[in-house]
Amino acid sequence: MQEIGIIVAMDEEREAILKIMTDTKVEQIYNLRFLRGKIQGKNCVLVKSGIGKVNAARTTQVMLQNFNILYVINLGAGGSINGMLNIGDILIGRQVVQHDFDITAFGHSKGYITGIGNSIMCDRNLVDELEQIIKSIPERNYQIKIGVIATGDIFCSEAWMKDKIRAKFDADVVDMECAAIGQVCYLDNVPFMVIRAISDTPNGKNASTFDENLKLASKRCANILKEFLV
Repeated sequence: MQEIGIIVAMDEEREAILKIMTDTKVEQIYNLRFLRGKIQGKNCVLVKSGIGKVNAARTTQVMLQNFNILYVINLGAGGSINGMLNIGDILIGRQVVQHDFDITAFGHSKGYITGIGNSIMCDRNLVDELEQIIKSIPERNYQIKIGVIATGDIFCSEAWMKDKIRAKFDADVVDMECAAIGQVCYLDNVPFMVIRAISDTPNGKNASTFDENLKLASKRCANILKEFLV
């Protein structure tokens, strides 16, 4: 039986998805709690990785080695570095980059990973399918766009850093997990997709904004996931 792998980083993101999930059963592997169940009749496996690239990569590999995964979806909150994206808007990843990966001393561009390249593309068929579904969603008070997500092991909180990442990678959103998940999926030849809802914008005081909007962002992601899995 193939299952859809769903990876989140935080409790709030997991709880939002559990509200649309049925017939859940827990399977513990190492210290990871995998929740197997159904969303819209589709077999799914949900897990919380914890924050950061190492946690995300490790969790992805454990999932792929222990379950028959059809494809992986990573979702959760993200910070907007595109002035056109506001709190509560949704960004679907077209590609992901690691903005903190730096071997420029050896003549490579910032973000270039040996054996991987400058970026990793999300699965085009999944993105195209979600884009078509988005067009059929009834009138809403938030935007849904497709773009670039930049991952790094740092909570981006300064406007200068936001501007630097935006300029270097033409990115729309920053997070701390999705490109690590994407790298493992790429190496294991498993399709993946990313859904991020805007919780904050780096401005020197966005940590509190993130906390205030985490539940909203989590609920928006869960709603998009539910529409996608119809």
